[in-house]
Amino acid sequence: MREQNPVAPPPSARASALKTAAILLAYVVIFTGILAAAEQWTRPTIEASLAAEKMKFVNEVLPAGQYDNDLLADTLTLPPTPELGLKSESKVYRARLGGKPAALALEAVAPDGYAGDIRLILGITAEGTITGVRVTAHKETPGLGDYVDLKKDKNKARPWIRQFDGLNYPQVPDEAWKVKKDRGRFDSRTGATISPRAVVAAVHRAAQFVSAHKDTLFEERAK
Repeated sequence: MREQNPVAPPPSARASALKTAAILLAYVVIFTGILAAAEQWTRPTIEASLAAEKMKFVNEVLPAGQYDNDLLADTLTLPPTPELGLKSESKVYRARLGGKPAALALEAVAPDGYAGDIRLILGITAEGTITGVRVTAHKETPGLGDYVDLKKDKNKARPWIRQFDGLNYPQVPDEAWKVKKDRGRFDSRTGATISPRAVVAAVHRAAQFVSAHKDTLFEERAK
């Protein structure tokens, strides 16, 4: 039996299909352009908002009376830094008093939170005293592990995160940088130790990093 060739669609059907495809392509191009333009238009506003939020945390961990320079004019950009858990560039804010090194505000990440990364910012003096720690972003379980976040901690009289305030890194043995359940010095809440364990370890690593790179971190800004 002779094999029959498939019937070709009439020219009008092919033209209609091509027209429909062209219209869809035009819509894709137009909407892609609109989205790109919107992203370009809103990016400065978003970046400014993020910068303002970051400075709010910086001001919380670096008391204003401890420095007299312009933090925004005295910064250092770090490359991706595994010791701090950072996979992208980050900025260090350098506080000085009378021209001498006073303190730093820098970011760190605890990659081993219960629900993933816990992002931090901490202040630490040139002598190694922690002036404050704040959680800036996390996905910890509401009502369980999120007490590491000052805003979420229900204990307003004695928030968990303030255990770091005034702690001098050189005076605390490395083996003490653990929660009490792990024979360390830091409190945690029953049934919710993963989040604080991760934060304590991240703060410890950050303090070690500052101690090891103190001269570079505090070096005078180029004129």
